Amino acid sequence: MEILPDAASLATKLKNILIQYHRIEDGEWRIAKKTKDATVWRKPSEEFSGYLYKAQGVVEDITNRVVDHIRPGPYRLDWDSLMTTMDIVEKFEENCCVMRYTTAGQLWNIISPREFVDFSYTTQYEEGLLTCGVSLDYGEIRPNFVRGFNHPCGWFCVPLKDRPDQSLLTGFIQTELRGMLPQSAVDTAMASTLANFYSDLRKALKT
Repeated sequence: MEILPDAASLATKLKNILIQYHRIEDGEWRIAKKTKDATVWRKPSEEFSGYLYKAQGVVEDITNRVVDHIRPGPYRLDWDSLMTTMDIVEKFEENCCVMRYTTAGQLWNIISPREFVDFSYTTQYEEGLLTCGVSLDYGEIRPNFVRGFNHPCGWFCVPLKDRPDQSLLTGFIQTELRGMLPQSAVDTAMASTLANFYSDLRKALKT
């Protein structure tokens, strides 16, 4: 079990990793799913044996409001259909916190409910914002949950140059669900979850 991290150094490291992901050439990605709301790509992760996923789509709202709905806080639990509970375990300065959250079962419960404990950081990026996170081995695991692990992940949200009332939202996600799961089930679930994330978020922002 880890002790809580040095927030400032972890935040800087995390931001730099996400910026590296953002600079990966288009040719390295392979398309995994495309919907009217978003496109999802994937490439082998350098962190674990699964995939790093990239998701991108335009969201019809200003950057600050979009990120307020994504980062840990009062909005996320209201609209994210996968998330079932969320608690802020520890708050640091500079927009950092540690959160514990649980997710619902997926694919007819082939993937059972998961629990995560993540360090989260939100910061300025270009004309917009970056909210990013990474899991910690921290705290006791709740009964009836499998502890998953998020390798460095995050969401870049920047205003469109010609339409500042709309935002380009680009996510990089690499979740190790753990447990005895067929890889094909994990791949199907991840691509669908990311596509649904955009449609759920769009609906929430309209209310």
